[in-house]
This record gives sequence, C-alpha cells and structure tokens, in this order.
Amino acid sequence: MADFSYRSLRVLITGHTGFKGSWLAQWLLMQGAQVCGYALPPNTKPALFEVLDLAPQLTRHELGDILDYPRLQAVFKAFEPDIVFHLAAQPLVRLSYTQPVQTYAVNVMGTLNVLEAARQTPSVRAVVNVTTDKCYENTETHRAYRETDPLGGYDMYSSSKACSEILSASYRRSFLQNSFALATARAGNVIGGGDWAQDRLLPDCMRALAAGAPIVLRSPHALRPWQFVLEPLGGYLLLGEKLLMQGQKFAQAFNFGPDNRHPLTVEEMARLAVACYGSGSVKIQPDNGPHEAALLTLDSTKAHAQLGWRPVYLAAEAVRETVAWYKQFYTAGKEVKNFTARQIQQFQECLPWKKN
Repeated sequence: MADFSYRSLRVLITGHTGFKGSWLAQWLLMQGAQVCGYALPPNTKPALFEVLDLAPQLTRHELGDILDYPRLQAVFKAFEPDIVFHLAAQPLVRLSYTQPVQTYAVNVMGTLNVLEAARQTPSVRAVVNVTTDKCYENTETHRAYRETDPLGGYDMYSSSKACSEILSASYRRSFLQNSFALATARAGNVIGGGDWAQDRLLPDCMRALAAGAPIVLRSPHALRPWQFVLEPLGGYLLLGEKLLMQGQKFAQAFNFGPDNRHPLTVEEMARLAVACYGSGSVKIQPDNGPHEAALLTLDSTKAHAQLGWRPVYLAAEAVRETVAWYKQFYTAGKEVKNFTARQIQQFQECLPWKKN
C-alpha cells in the first residue's frame, strides 16, 4: 500500500455500525476516504460506533437492512461508491441455532442484494465480501485450512457463510467478467477494543473483570485463530487496493489468519487477559450448549505470496492491546477515541507492506 491511498475514494461499508465495521470506518476516515455506511442500528450498549462518534464523521450514514433491496440500491445509486466492503451479517454461531431463518436470510440473500446493488451501480470497481474462517468443512484435524479446501459448516452460521462464498464465486462467473472485481476474505476469531457482543471470549472476559466476577469458560481447551481486529482489516484494505488497481487478477478468496506458530487455547487467552488486566480469576464450567468447533486454524500462505500480507501481532500482543483499550475506556471515557486512533496509527506503522 506504499503507493496507494484511500484518500478521496468513495467507500461504502455495509455493517459499519458493528464492531469490525466501526474499526474499518475509523481507519478509512483517518486515510481521508469518503465513507458511506449502511447498516442496522448498533445492537449492543455500549457500542463502538457510538463511542467513537462516527456518525457525524461519515459522508453518509444510513440505517437500513440489507434485506431491503430497494433502499439499499437507492443508497448505492446516490453515493456512487468506488469500492464496497460488505461486512453486514448475523455473525454469531450460537444465535444461528435459535434464529436459523434470519441467519440464512441475512448472510445469503443479504449478500446477494449487496452484489446486485453493486452490479447496478456503474461507479463500483471492486467489492470485498467478508465471510469467515468457519466457512470450511471443519474435520478438526491439525492441518490449517487453505482456500482450495471444501466449504461446509456444522452449524447454521458456518454453513450460511459457506453459501455466501459459493454465491460469490458463482456470481463472479455469471456476471462479472466485464464488471467490478469481487473477492472474498476469510478471517479468524477477531479480538479488539469495543466489542460488547455476547458469547465472545474477550468481551465476556472484560465484562467479568470490570464487574469483579470470575471469567467462566465453557470450552477451555478449544483452539481458535485469534487475531487483533486490525490484522484482517489491514488484509481487507490491501485486497481492496489490489482489486482497484489490478481488477480481476485478485478476484478470488483469501485467508487472513494469525501466525499459527504460537496458538493459544481459550483458557490460555483468558488467563492472559487476567494478567494484562492486573486482577481477576478464571472458572471452568463446561455447558451442554450447541456444538462449536474445538479446533480451527487458517493457512494464509496465499495472502502472503500474492498480496504481500503478513500478520503483525502474535495472540499475546493482541490480548495486550485489547485489554489496554478496555482499561482506557473504563477509566478515561471520551479519551478512548484518541486511544483508538493511536492504536490504528501504531499498527499501520508496523505493516510490512506499508511504511510511513
């Protein structure tokens, strides 16, 4: 990204009021992009989108459902984006067991609506569809998954994201030979400040620590591809750059996973959070909840080789940065906005493909 900037580009983000969407919007604003967001209102209290006061900073802030195609298309037509980052989704495994129809509607038909709106908007040159590492048919072996491995998914969330991947590949072949460049991005379990979703490890840890309660773990030995939130976002931005500059050459699927040389279990992550916070305890309490994969890792060789992307932080550093953000939030209030900007700037200065 050394010779490329999003400055003045018109960028549309679906799901901009969510955790990752808010971080991405903040990063793009710091680069000087004109950002339009389209999403439902934030679904947590507090919400990072509101903590960062992003709404007045955006060129356009639209509250809407990606299942409302006429409204979505109208926003695309009015804003005329150069590139779209599609993050809007139902992102929780456990919720997909209780809301399977809504999960499929949002993650599959919602994606189709976004792609159709982009196809009907001549200004669009690139789309990055953000899916998940869970789109693979997970056999829970000790081999990291590559982009050529079979897609699948045990639960409704995972399988809906596999469908989104299949849809994207089919859409590309059917309609996009002479249109915008479409790529998909598969990332692992993301951690970072400002996530208050339920049933996610670090948010659950921080809620417990802030309340002086023990951290309760249901799957202490599960391994996940933990990564700091800016890691995959940097990958999405780099992929978007490649699509804008070289088009269909990079219209493919890419994994953006962490360094797998030092994997950490759920229990190790929780105990590290306690150490970084300076107090707290961990309690193991297995439950009989719905199935969740015990082992899942990504092979990011393709992103390394073709994009030049590399992870910056190990899992331990990701936990440290995440805990630091929450401590700043709970102690300094509004100052967390500047702290967030500093975390982005510090991370950006470490990127192997971009040195300021």
